[in-house]
Amino acid sequence: MRARALSLKSHLSSCDICPHGCHVDRTSGETGVCRTTDEIVIAYIGLHFGEEPPISGTRGSGTIFFANCNLRCVYCQNFQISQRAEEISTRTLSPVELADEMLALQGQGAHNINLVSPTHVMAQVAESLCMARAKGLTIPIVYNTNGYDAVETLRCLEGLIDVYLPDVKYSDNALARLYSGVDHYVEVNRQAITEMFRQVGNLACDDHGIAQKGLLVRHLVLPENCAGSKESLVFLASLSQDMVISIMAQYAPQYKAKDIPPLHRKISAAEYEAVLDIALELGLEQCFIQEYESSEILVPDFRQADPFGNRTV
Repeated sequence: MRARALSLKSHLSSCDICPHGCHVDRTSGETGVCRTTDEIVIAYIGLHFGEEPPISGTRGSGTIFFANCNLRCVYCQNFQISQRAEEISTRTLSPVELADEMLALQGQGAHNINLVSPTHVMAQVAESLCMARAKGLTIPIVYNTNGYDAVETLRCLEGLIDVYLPDVKYSDNALARLYSGVDHYVEVNRQAITEMFRQVGNLACDDHGIAQKGLLVRHLVLPENCAGSKESLVFLASLSQDMVISIMAQYAPQYKAKDIPPLHRKISAAEYEAVLDIALELGLEQCFIQEYESSEILVPDFRQADPFGNRTV
């Protein structure tokens, strides 16, 4: 496992870590779509209480938000760090320093280490995870991703990642290109989720309801069915009707979306309820749902010391 994980660093000289396959030499300071060299650039580290209950629990999830991203979502609620990281305060950490941060989160009582948007830096982070495990890190590792992941990279992470927390954003490649600037999202995303499911199976929790291993898939409902919710849920049901899915109502126009119909408005209660009905019709009963008003309170501000203000939903 360690050898597989550490082998990812050799890919950075002609990077194919994510499906873009930019083949730039990140070790020489070149950058591709993710605008990131071989450094580990951190936007925020801290306990977060606003994830799904199996992730946040009562003591919080030990979140590590990485700067930059391999997608260009026009509605990203984290756009301050995914698209405009140069405008906020960030830190560059060595693998050893990041490993120590993980251990510090464990010492604060975190239920897990939650790697948020790690796809483009996973070669570097895998090294930190191996170091942290060797130094006494015992809590689960959560891979919290937009779902645009390369299967070959995921295979190198097998045994290192305990809980996969991917998005399934679209069922239409044309809309994925239009709204996230990415090709072949549907095929790539479904192959990635299938691989994640092969590795860890359905979500398994301890006696306190805290995730220990498995797959939890997030689906954000978009206005006018831009997310292709039914098709995405049909795909997930084909993997397992016991799949745990977080069907999210929190969409609100952020970043560039305020000027792009139909993304310029929040979803309606009827649009959200329609997706919940589809899930039930498909026999997907292991679903987390959100209060419709959640869009008002879930937008972080990474200019603040605590972007989330310890908010929960």
